[in-house]
Amino acid sequence: MLLCIRAANEAHSTDRVHTSIELADDYLLGAPVPKPAVIAALLAERSAAPAAAPFYRALEAIGVRAADEAIIALRLVLAGKSASDASVRRLRDLARVARAAAAGDRSGVAAAMAANPALPEGLSSAADLTDTRAAVKAAYLRELDA
Repeated sequence: MLLCIRAANEAHSTDRVHTSIELADDYLLGAPVPKPAVIAALLAERSAAPAAAPFYRALEAIGVRAADEAIIALRLVLAGKSASDASVRRLRDLARVARAAAAGDRSGVAAAMAANPALPEGLSSAADLTDTRAAVKAAYLRELDA
């Protein structure tokens, strides 16, 4: 099942179809995607992976009150990765930078990067927030592919 949403930056005459994974990534990386839509999509497109089951149960029980870290942990499991504390923290830190960049918040980007010296080196050299967002997204996807 695919969830059909209209992306905020697209023309009103077209719909963009997202899988639940794409929707979760967009949400975590600062796109204007409502959290309830992400949770509904994840619950509608459940993976059969046994490691994902506890996260689905948590999202069902808690709903939108679930911490973004629960979505991040599920995203890791769906990528076939371990949802270790360290891996969840790395993706959470990248998401903080991406969200600040998406909001045009240069001081937020700087603060998130200063608080997380383990972030990829290339992020700090991006002068344009669009470049910062692109670099963060690439680092985020590398974490999931590694």
